[in-house]
Amino acid sequence: MFEPMVRSSFVLAAAISVAAMAYPLVSATGQASRRDADQMKQKVAAIERLGERPDRGEPRRTTVTENEVNAYLALDAREELPPGVVDPVVTILGTGRVSGRAIVDLDAVRKQKKPTSMLDPANYLMGRVPITATGVLSTSNGLGRFQLESATVGGVPVPKMMLQEIVSYYSRTPQNPSGINIDDPFPLPARIREIQVDRGQAVVVQ
Repeated sequence: MFEPMVRSSFVLAAAISVAAMAYPLVSATGQASRRDADQMKQKVAAIERLGERPDRGEPRRTTVTENEVNAYLALDAREELPPGVVDPVVTILGTGRVSGRAIVDLDAVRKQKKPTSMLDPANYLMGRVPITATGVLSTSNGLGRFQLESATVGGVPVPKMMLQEIVSYYSRTPQNPSGINIDDPFPLPARIREIQVDRGQAVVVQ
C-alpha cells in the first residue's frame, strides 16, 4: 500500500515525518482543505495502480503538493498514525529538504526506557509536546534516505540520539520490534523510483 509510505516518507522521514514552519491546514470554510485531501487520495490511488502495472520503461510522474499532503494527514490519515502521535504537519522546503512537526506523548517513551543517570535526556521526556525535525530526503533506484539536520523537543534543540529514541518507540511493529533507525535507507513502495522534492511540492517518479 502507498498510504503507509505517505506517513513514513513524508511524516516519519521529515521528523520521520515530525514543521518548524507549519502552515494552517484548514481554511476559513474548510472547503480547500477537504478538496486538497480528496485530491491526495485520488493521486495515491493512481500511484498504486501504476505500481501494479508492468514496467513499460517510460517514467510516470505525479506531483503532490504540500497542502494536499497536510490536508490528507489532517483529515484522512489519523487512524494510520501511531497512538500518541497527533497533528502531523510537513513542510516541503525544496532542494530535497523537508521539515516535519507532530505533537507526541513522551511519557510512554520515558516509561519504556529507564534513565541511566540524572543527566540522562530521558529524564526530560514528559507530557505531550511538539517534536520537530528538519533534514534532507534523498531517493534513487527505489530507495529513500533521510539525513537529519536538526531536531527540537518542546522548542529545545535536542541531539539525534534523543530523536532516535522517540522515533524507534513510535515506529515499532510486530515485524520490526526495534522500530525505524533514522539513518537506515527505506524501500519506496508501488515501484516508485524516486521522489523529487521541490519547494512546496514533491514529484513521485515511477
